[in-house]
Amino acid sequence: MDYAGIRQRLVDARGKKSQTEVAKDLGISVSSLSMYESCERIPRDEVKEQLAKYYGVTVGFLFFGE
Repeated sequence: MDYAGIRQRLVDARGKKSQTEVAKDLGISVSSLSMYESCERIPRDEVKEQLAKYYGVTVGFLFFGE
């Protein structure tokens, strides 16, 4: 798995929004989002779908670079 790519795509997708803002909008903790962005944890499939929908991209793009 391309962890560096995942990390970069998640951070880029968040853009100028803060981790706090995105976490609140998605109903997840800031620490979880931070761990996803640093690839310390990979989110469950449901959370992957939430993130992709929120950022307006596909799960395949965010997590697999497709």
